[in-house]
Order: sequence, then C-alpha cells, then structure tokens
Amino acid sequence: MSDESRPAGAAELLAHARERYAGRAFDEAERAFRAAVGQARRQGQNALRIHAQCELASVWRMCGGYRRAGLLFALTLPAAERVFGPESVEVAKVCNEWGVLGKYTGRFQQAEALYGRALTILEAARGGEHEDVATVCHNLGGLAHARGDHEAGEPWARRAAELRARLLGERHPRVAADLAAWAALVEGRGRPDEAEALLRRALAVFEAAYGPEHHDVAAALHNLAALRHRRGDLDEALAHYLRALAVKDAVLGPGHPESAITLINLGALYRARHQPGEAHACYGRAVELLRRAAPDHPHLAAARRGRAAACASLAPPANEK
Repeated sequence: MSDESRPAGAAELLAHARERYAGRAFDEAERAFRAAVGQARRQGQNALRIHAQCELASVWRMCGGYRRAGLLFALTLPAAERVFGPESVEVAKVCNEWGVLGKYTGRFQQAEALYGRALTILEAARGGEHEDVATVCHNLGGLAHARGDHEAGEPWARRAAELRARLLGERHPRVAADLAAWAALVEGRGRPDEAEALLRRALAVFEAAYGPEHHDVAAALHNLAALRHRRGDLDEALAHYLRALAVKDAVLGPGHPESAITLINLGALYRARHQPGEAHACYGRAVELLRRAAPDHPHLAAARRGRAAACASLAPPANEK
C-alpha cells in the first residue's frame, strides 16, 4: 500500500487536530479529533484515545456545545483513571478541563472539586513551580470570581500571575491572562484604580501578541468595560462592550453562549443610558444563547429579569392609548 493510500494513524490525526485547533479552525479540529478518537479505538491505543477525547470535549466546550462536552468528560475521566492511574498528570488534565466547563455552565461545586483534585495531583507530580500549577490556580481564581467570592479568589489569582511571570517573563500573553483575572478580583475587593491598571497592562500585551481580534482581547475589553461602567463612565464602557462583543462574534461565532455575559452587561448599560429598546434586544439575545446551551445556567435568570424590565420600560403608561 502506498503512503498516499495508507489511512492516517491516530497519532497523525491527533497532531493534525491540534494544529487546526491552534489555528482556531474549530470545525476542522472537531472532525480531526473525532477521527483520532475512532482510529485510536480501532488500533487499541487507549492512552492516545483518552487524550483525543479530552481535547475533543474541550473543543465542544469552546464552541458552546456544553452538554455533549460534559458527557464526554464524564466518560473520559474514569477511562483516564484506569489507563494512567488516579494520581496521574493525565487525570489532572481531564479534571482541570472538566472544571472549566463546570465554571461556564454554573456548576460551581463540581468545578471546585475538579480543580482541587487537579491541583493536588499536579503539586505532587510537578512541584509548586510549574506552569500547570499556575493554570489551575488561575482557574480557581476565576471560579471564585464567578461565585462572587473575591476575597477567596485573589490569592489564587496572585499566585498564578506571580508564578507564571517567574517562569515565562512579564510580557508573556499567558501572564497577561493572569493579570486580567487578578484585576477582576482586585476590583471586586474595592481597589478599582489597581484593577484598571492591571487590565490595561494585560490588554496591551494581548493586542501586541495577537492583534485586535482574539478571544483574550475580547475578555480584557469586557472586563475593562465592566469596570468603567461601575465607575460611571458610560461612554467608554459602551465602546469597550461593543468592541468585546464584535470580537467574540468574529472569533467564536455570533451564536456562542460566551457572548451572553457581555450582552447582559450591555443590556444593563443601555438601561442606565435610558435606551430600553437596545437593552431589550441585548437581553433577548442573551436569553436565547443561554437557553440553548445551558438551560440551568445562573446567568439565564438575570438575562430574563433584565429583558422583562426593559420590556416594561418600552410599554406605554396604562393611561395612554
């Protein structure tokens, strides 16, 4: 059989999938990961199959397929425990990735347990000074922020930023991501000037590293908009929210549920600007995105409340005809 007609092996398919994912060609990456899973199963390569399944679930999460990502993580974790052992780094990776999904879908207790297990494994296997440890610390800080527990989250975010800066240097984009996450917690603890300085520093690194259209740029813009909104600068907040939403739509697609939180915040801003029509449209789009992706997501209730309030503002007074 010639090389041209030989079926691609599982390792080759997985490498291609990772390349497509790194290039943000998510549809092609999904097809390649699925093919890698199937080929690894046929070839009896269980370790490679588990890696491909975990990365496929992460692609589905990135693309908003939360339910099927959760099902695949639930299948992959026990398989990883059997193949690699319950205290393996591979199990820690599955736990961390599944924890990210739990944060996105509002399953905060599950996410905390998964992150905690991942951190325990990684500290034992890698030691405290390793980037994988910084990643889980970053995620624990983000989870605390999502739960509104800024005091508990700040030490995790600080540890992630300081650890990764020692390992990679202060101008690295992954360090900037840590700074942006830390800023959200700092602002939640009543230090807005410090938070804004961290966010603007992070945004400058992201734009220099990635250009104007990147997921991390959108996240930093969203957080900066929220901070300016809370500080009463509605015009600058509006500009940053709109740009964040445009970047998310360009990078993730206009139907991605991650845009919902920006839409909810944008709806609140429009209400503060006495623009109920625009607010209603933003809340309505957020409701549809979350209802399809995660019908029990805690932000869905906020979106529905905002939509109802905006609708009430649109309605004429009862004595008008």
